Amino acid sequence: MSMFSLSSLGTRRYLLAGIFVATLQTVIVGYIIESRAAILRHGSDVILRTAPVDPRDFLRGDYVVLNYDISSVPVHSIVDTIPADAGERTLWVRVKRQDDGFWGITESSFEKLPEQADTVVLRSQPFYSYGAQTTDNIHVDYGIERYYVPEGAGKALEQARQDGDVSIAVRVARNGTAQIRSLLVDGKPAYDEPIY
Repeated sequence: MSMFSLSSLGTRRYLLAGIFVATLQTVIVGYIIESRAAILRHGSDVILRTAPVDPRDFLRGDYVVLNYDISSVPVHSIVDTIPADAGERTLWVRVKRQDDGFWGITESSFEKLPEQADTVVLRSQPFYSYGAQTTDNIHVDYGIERYYVPEGAGKALEQARQDGDVSIAVRVARNGTAQIRSLLVDGKPAYDEPIY
């Protein structure tokens, strides 16, 4: 076998490895984008009251940190027992539309809650539980606590927050995963999240 064919074989291997890696990266990014888009297309609509603050991310620009009324889950809303052992847990939170148009907690559980008419179940992000609670509330995140806005828009949102006019429209998938659909100021969409 000549030196030329050995060199060609090595180049071919690198080329095939490069194509494989590029294809794998494309599939992973495509999966991430499509899973988020599927929630925005088919999820259940929920409007949440917020209390945002306005920091800045040097890599991505202005964003609003969002804290929701439903982030503080009352222990008395838990329908099953709180696991006695400390460890990482997930909380399932059922919300229902209230008279004021916002959605509030009706019950929660450390086990997946069944579907029920006129309600939506959100799944919290994993959090560390110390076991039997001595507090009245459990603080949870849903993965929708940060929303990026165009540069310079943070100040206006901060003022709207002071006036109590900022809320968030989210879509929730059947598995409890939430995605922000729109940021609302005074009940009107100020920023809509594109599907893709």
